[in-house]
Amino acid sequence: MLVISMIAVFVVGYLFIAIENRTRINKAAAAMVMCAVLWTMYMFFGDTIHPQLTAAGVNSELWSALASACEILVFLICAMTIVTLIDQNGGFDFITRRITTRNKVKLVWIIAFMTFFLSALLDNMTTTIIMVMLMGKLLANYKERWVFAGLIIIAANAGGAWSPIGDVTTIMLWVKGNVTSWGLISSLFLPSLVSVVIPAAICSRIVHGIVTAPGYKDEHASMAPHISGRESIVIFALGVLFLLLVPVFKALTGLPPYMGMILALGILWVVTEVMYKRHSDIPSSDQKRVGNVIREVDMTTILFFLGILMAVSALEGAGVLGGFAGMLDGSVHNVYLINVLIGLMSAVVDNVPLVAASIGMYPLPDAAALAASADPAYAEYFVQDGVFWKLLAFCAGTGGSILIIGSAAGVVAMGLEKINFGWYLRNFTLMALAGYLAGVAVFVLEMLATGAF
Repeated sequence: MLVISMIAVFVVGYLFIAIENRTRINKAAAAMVMCAVLWTMYMFFGDTIHPQLTAAGVNSELWSALASACEILVFLICAMTIVTLIDQNGGFDFITRRITTRNKVKLVWIIAFMTFFLSALLDNMTTTIIMVMLMGKLLANYKERWVFAGLIIIAANAGGAWSPIGDVTTIMLWVKGNVTSWGLISSLFLPSLVSVVIPAAICSRIVHGIVTAPGYKDEHASMAPHISGRESIVIFALGVLFLLLVPVFKALTGLPPYMGMILALGILWVVTEVMYKRHSDIPSSDQKRVGNVIREVDMTTILFFLGILMAVSALEGAGVLGGFAGMLDGSVHNVYLINVLIGLMSAVVDNVPLVAASIGMYPLPDAAALAASADPAYAEYFVQDGVFWKLLAFCAGTGGSILIIGSAAGVVAMGLEKINFGWYLRNFTLMALAGYLAGVAVFVLEMLATGAF
């Protein structure tokens, strides 16, 4: 009875998250209420599932779940602060000013590849914001902007899928130790690239002619008019360099990734403090120091992730995820099909809880667990850098592009450009699906070539 009740609470909570635009209730609020209700149910009725469970035992599980979630959240807070610092100081203008072509076909490929690689360094939501705002500067016709925005959504999600720091889901898998940075990059770069190239090729046949720029000056043309262009480039270069060095820091020290991100933010904080000391003429309220820009970090997103991760942990403690994993193994028993289904689900359901649930359903097996498994060959798919985890990163990341509501990138673009759900469904769903399935096919071919299939 407890299991059914907890599943019902999770479904209702997730329904409120999915219809946030209609209820006007922030999804973070729904996630936090859901989290608290699930853990309260587990506290009072958990002994009906685990007879030996005590209040102290529940608190111990709660503490462990919180510590695990905080690893991811601290990483995200530091990364989002670094990205916001670069943005507020005009660092991304260094990139956007380099786009000078007026040919729409050339622009399709430039935007696709720029978004793809930028998203691998930043998160897909931030990359989408930057690129959609850029389209507002380059294109006057809103329908043409919608086409490029659709391509940006696909490219941002694909770019985040192959990088350990490119998407919340890959960060989760990397921090938890399910994948390594090189294991992810080496296996998913080509499938992710294919999932962008196919939609970009289709888009290049849709657009024609030359770009007609807006006839007004964009109010966002300069985020930081008080510092020099050289200083903006320094902040951009250091920020990107430190983000790239986080996996190196983990490999060299053995410390968790969030510690590398803490170090990166700390060094960049010192650099910008020294930089702004030379600009004493700028009012302190206008200075884009870390102490000021951190207020711009989207804490509602952080709280949403906290609520989701903790809610999923409650389901894991109650044995719900283990039971669901057993059902999938018994009825499907194919990691490729399971992941393809998860990817399709992520077009409707946010990929964060899907990946969090998958991590809870399939613990990393050690040598003893492999030896004791009834199907050792199948269990091998779930070891570190196993086929299941790498394909999960790809499917959960790129599958969200199939519908505009399936990813943070899509929701952001929808809000910025007022894109209709139906328009995206008619014009980009099949395009994104074609890229998604082609990427899965390329991954399968890679596994066949390496003998991992």
